[in-house]
Amino acid sequence: MKDLKGKVAVVTGAASGIGLETARLFTREGMKVVLSDVEEGSLFKVEKEMKADGAEVLSVVTDVSKSGDVEALARKTLDAYGAVHVLFNNAGVSGVLTSIWETTLKDWEWILGVNLYGVVHGIRTFVPIMLKQDTPCHIVNTASLAGITAGPALGAYKVSKHGVFSLSETLYHELTRQKSKIKVSVLCPWWTRTGMMESDRNRPATLLNEEEKSDPGLERVEQILRHVIETGKPPEEVADIVLQAIREERFYIFTHEGSLDHVKLRMEDILNNRNPSKPLNS
Repeated sequence: MKDLKGKVAVVTGAASGIGLETARLFTREGMKVVLSDVEEGSLFKVEKEMKADGAEVLSVVTDVSKSGDVEALARKTLDAYGAVHVLFNNAGVSGVLTSIWETTLKDWEWILGVNLYGVVHGIRTFVPIMLKQDTPCHIVNTASLAGITAGPALGAYKVSKHGVFSLSETLYHELTRQKSKIKVSVLCPWWTRTGMMESDRNRPATLLNEEEKSDPGLERVEQILRHVIETGKPPEEVADIVLQAIREERFYIFTHEGSLDHVKLRMEDILNNRNPSKPLNS
């Protein structure tokens, strides 16, 4: 898609981080943007600011882990603008810093519900609409560099992002096979300056653990994670990369120089049938 002016975009996780900056960039391109997020206060604040700048936007409070919420998001989009041309399945949470065997069922339900099922619901709801439109469209699914690499910590998060990566590849092949006008990208950001380490602020009360476990061995890991995120790439730079990938109809979106070194290490482990190597820079 070269010309985005007048087109309609739906962005989940639009109240902060990569979603917010990409939504802002879409409005500068002259797009009508539906802003979706579970964080109501921040979402309406963003909508107000964008409208004050002259953007044509609509905010819809959405819990992407719930299929009914995503279906309502689609209905409100069509009611307001009559079509959808770009879908950015971006909403996500970081997960928990426990060993994978101590990750609770509630942890798994929360993390997979948002990160993986959120994308599943987006695809199941919006792809039929796009196919019926039979116009050029583009879907971007946010995975992570952690979705194609290996290492310790954040196990449930990594599982969810591996799922998004595979789901995106499958979607790409299926749409290509039937010569659809819908293009697909998978975004694999590395360290980006977002609030991912504060994801718990939006965790449903029903999915809170009765007792929080603390692993002293992972305290240093948390310190490192916070540092690399706080000093990471600004989300507006990632938004620029996403926009360029949409224009180029590029499937794989990597955001940082050196990302592929980590992917290469894992692929070489697989191709050489050797045990997983120690992650780079660890």
